[in-house]
Amino acid sequence: MAEETSINTAYAKMHGQKIAVIAVTIVLLILAMIFAAASGSVYIPPSDIISVLLNSVIPGISDNAVNENTAMILFNLRLPRIFLAALAGVCLALAGAVMQALLRNPLVSPFTLGLSSAASFGAAFMIVLGPIVLGSLYKSTAYLFGYTLSMNSVLMIFSAFVFGWMSVSIIYLLSHSRSASQSIIILSGVVIGYIFQAGLLAMQYISSDESLRDIIIWLMGGMWGASWQAVIILFPITLACFIIMEMRSWKLNTLSAGDDVAKNLGINVARFRIQGLLIVSFGASACLAFTGVIGFVGLMAPHICRMIIGNDNRYLIPCAAAAGALILVVSDTLARIVLAPIELPVGIIMYLIGGVFFIYLIVKGRGAGLE
Repeated sequence: MAEETSINTAYAKMHGQKIAVIAVTIVLLILAMIFAAASGSVYIPPSDIISVLLNSVIPGISDNAVNENTAMILFNLRLPRIFLAALAGVCLALAGAVMQALLRNPLVSPFTLGLSSAASFGAAFMIVLGPIVLGSLYKSTAYLFGYTLSMNSVLMIFSAFVFGWMSVSIIYLLSHSRSASQSIIILSGVVIGYIFQAGLLAMQYISSDESLRDIIIWLMGGMWGASWQAVIILFPITLACFIIMEMRSWKLNTLSAGDDVAKNLGINVARFRIQGLLIVSFGASACLAFTGVIGFVGLMAPHICRMIIGNDNRYLIPCAAAAGALILVVSDTLARIVLAPIELPVGIIMYLIGGVFFIYLIVKGRGAGLE
């Protein structure tokens, strides 16, 4: 009895510590979002930010008078960008954590399975061939939630999303007939990535100078296309993917013990693995369609959280999601202010941070965790 009580006490303590880590990560994310909203060519005091937000929810609740230009900068420029960065960070980190658990490989990410190459090809395809194939439709406008959108941006986002998810669907068809083993899925992803990379190079080769510049900017990744429409579209997708995978965290934990163990516990491993990959790839494709190619988030966030709270996916998934949002919000803020008023593509910042992070792991002897 005393031993059982001791075990329960130890479990409760461990549970509390992990919840505390997740809570601290969320608090840091909120602080980072406030800092991002305040930073830029025009500095906005945090007190003004809070006043604007409070008055937008309950008019007149705050006596602090705020300039209309300040409210315009916040609501039309900074807040949509911050929320888009947070949502993209959640989706990419969630995809990385789940893919690593499903395939039991810490180096797997949305990019390992060819998703980024496919989305890049989709965007390049529309940039180069859209005006030729669609004609006047490509230059028209569309209306969404009361906003006017250029049709070329809508079509580019849609094309990137479709091709990104198509890559994982192709992998599903290839691996399904081969019993969906880990090696077949990873190898299929590498091959599909090379095929779409070849298509991307072909699009760059035949493109005009203007189209080539658009492709390169998109490949660098960034939040330039941030809008409330993008946030409204991505929020339910992100929330649904997170809830579904968190509900399946016990099965992910079981899978970590091996396919045979999972099968003995009644899990259809092949179907569960493919379903998980399709779900998180759906979210990652949707985000990449709006942000362009952003690397390392899906690798860094799960690794950092795994070093702190371990491999239990019940805690790892929410922690990685919050950490991914934190990393991308901070990186995008640095991209905006490091050479202000010039903005750097956030992809450049992420590659620098990611490279330094993995060099640190190797130097500190944690490279064994990457094997």
